[in-house]
Amino acid sequence: MMIGKLNTSSLMSNKNAQLWLLVLGYWCFVSVISLFTLTLWYGAISWLHIGHTIIQSALGFILSFPLYFAVMAIWEQSLFMRVLKSILLTIFVALIWTVARLAIFIHMTTFDDQWNDFGGWLFGSIFIYLGLVGFFHGMKYFQLLQNKHDVMLKTEAEIKEEQIKTMRAQTVARDAQIKMLRYQLNPHFLCNTLNAINSLIEIEEPKKAQRMAIQLSKFLRYSLDNNPNTKITLENELNALNLYLEIEKTRFSERLKLDFNIDKQALQASIPSLLLQPIIENSMKHVIAKNENGGTIRLSANLTDHQLVLVLSDTGSTNIDSKMLKSSKGRGIGLRNIDERLKILYGNDFLFELNIMASGALKTTIKIPYEPLNNSS
Repeated sequence: MMIGKLNTSSLMSNKNAQLWLLVLGYWCFVSVISLFTLTLWYGAISWLHIGHTIIQSALGFILSFPLYFAVMAIWEQSLFMRVLKSILLTIFVALIWTVARLAIFIHMTTFDDQWNDFGGWLFGSIFIYLGLVGFFHGMKYFQLLQNKHDVMLKTEAEIKEEQIKTMRAQTVARDAQIKMLRYQLNPHFLCNTLNAINSLIEIEEPKKAQRMAIQLSKFLRYSLDNNPNTKITLENELNALNLYLEIEKTRFSERLKLDFNIDKQALQASIPSLLLQPIIENSMKHVIAKNENGGTIRLSANLTDHQLVLVLSDTGSTNIDSKMLKSSKGRGIGLRNIDERLKILYGNDFLFELNIMASGALKTTIKIPYEPLNNSS
């Protein structure tokens, strides 16, 4: 933000510098015209004429400052009032300039009879300052159009940046979908599930085996049909997660315990699809499957400072290496995909943190902007 302010301040300073350089050029032009007018009128050039021309132009340039700020002060008024007040301001400043330059001219040349030509001098002054006021108005309109053009260019650049960001997100999401499916459909998962179904058949529990097969079918269908390019509500994500957990509950029975604490307001928050399953899968692999007594997987979701905060944790295992977990290579395909997708979708406005607790428990914290969706199904 500070950089933006500095750039804006610098830009405005440059515009003001350009304005007053042009005003200075305007008065130089007036000086040249005035000098040649005096030359033609008096038939000769003297240092007095040249000196007076320079002095009166310098004074006119100085008076341009209060005139400019006065014109800008009435800029927001109606067109009629702005034109009327601009004319009055022009006459007032022209009157001051005429009296001053005529007095200086008489003092320098001792031509006392020049007061008789006061009307002619005033008319010329009004004409000169009307041109200057017109220049001020023209520059103001030009700056407004330039600002509008700059805003339009900035908006177009932001739109293009968002389009590029969306395209990158879609590309990464498609890649994430392929990797996620490979992760979900890995031989270990299928083998363990099919072996569990086979075991149920062997002990003559066909209803449980049939239920597990249906659960596996639903989960695989969701994985194949789901489009990771779009965001879904947390509620829909939890429904999909339950398809996976139902399979694991059938496999591990009482060894798997779940403790979900979900804020109702958080249910309508939008999140990238298939965000939570790889984290749960990681806990299933390292905690539930390897501990004789199984373990508990906890999930909490709430809203804090207009952010969705998701915290997942398990009961821990001594088999998790914290050094490996902190490295990108040690996180596995699923966890790395989460990090990549969040980075593309939210830039720097997210938190994805993995911590090993003293008990060996893995605690995962995700914070993303709260974007509500009201189309849960």
